[in-house]
Amino acid sequence: MKFSERVELNEPNAVTLAQRAARRDGTLKVNLADSNPTRWGLGAPGLPPYEPDPRGPRAAREVLAAWLGERDGREVDPENLYLLSSTSQGYTWLTKLTSDPGDRLAAPTPGYPLVETIAGLENVGVDFYPLTWVGSRWELSELNPGEASAVVAINPNNPTGSYVHGEDRQRLLNYCADHGVALIADEVFFDFDLPGAPTQPADRQRLAGTTEVLTFALDGMSKNLSAPGLKIAWLEVSGPECDVVAARARLDVIADAYLPFSDVLAQRLTEYLAAVPAATSATRQRCRENLATLRDLVRTEPSGTVSLLEPEGGWNALLRFPAHVDEDALITGLIARRGITAQPGYFFDMPFAGVVSVSLLLDAPAFQFATQALLASIAGQL
Repeated sequence: MKFSERVELNEPNAVTLAQRAARRDGTLKVNLADSNPTRWGLGAPGLPPYEPDPRGPRAAREVLAAWLGERDGREVDPENLYLLSSTSQGYTWLTKLTSDPGDRLAAPTPGYPLVETIAGLENVGVDFYPLTWVGSRWELSELNPGEASAVVAINPNNPTGSYVHGEDRQRLLNYCADHGVALIADEVFFDFDLPGAPTQPADRQRLAGTTEVLTFALDGMSKNLSAPGLKIAWLEVSGPECDVVAARARLDVIADAYLPFSDVLAQRLTEYLAAVPAATSATRQRCRENLATLRDLVRTEPSGTVSLLEPEGGWNALLRFPAHVDEDALITGLIARRGITAQPGYFFDMPFAGVVSVSLLLDAPAFQFATQALLASIAGQL
């Protein structure tokens, strides 16, 4: 399995070994080098004593593991969980873990530019494998990114809203197995499925917990709880046991340098997890209702030149229109005339011109008003 050379796994020195043995035996009485004020009656009142753990507080990981196990119908080992402040942090750690400067990740296109941005900050490049629109759904058309240091899969993808279906899933797993690299699975939008697409995602399946290849699954509260300001995320390590053990040893070194997860958040994790089903359901219902409205508006659009690239999941939808309508002119004109904005398709490296991405999160009146204005602006430029 490929890991970067950024992380050195050094043998503990004699002092460290002696300290561990004394703690284990209960004979260590005083640490004269202790720099943790919470052990000595200092700091803000009411805070628990700080016990650093690179993977996050064990009790919180046990709570999360139980919740994930119930959600997914499988056993989740808390030792395979790392608590994070964001999925972006997870991407950063995993890039450090898998890739040396000059290496190249493989990631899907079209897609949100976060992967490329984070990889660039780590001096790592990105080779893209294309998702192709084949009339009613997006499919992985080619997977030949060269010597990738790891493969990123986004399930469902943003902004296409396409899940990683059976055949595409197997191609990703086969590539990782054949090349000895890890799979990084971003599944933050997984539970926001959108029924009614021509190809219903009957085989919708998480990559989290995959055992065939070393897999790092990213998830978090920004989407599950519809709370981007609540900085709680996690990654789960799975795969062949020897690879999992090797990955955790290196991830522990990286995580220990950051120790990002707050004890205050850990104390409320049970409360936040309990709120997820209702929050997810409300957001999913909003997206479904707005998607139904969007279908009606597109179907009755007078010119008949606008189509909906049906999403299977997520919070966004893509509209396609004649390629001679300039995306920049369309959006900047909409801003100037109506005070409304959206995202042009080239933001996501769409494989064809004439695309705009709209959010399905808006309340119904705002969504209908803004979408009607967008469609009218498209018609005005035909």
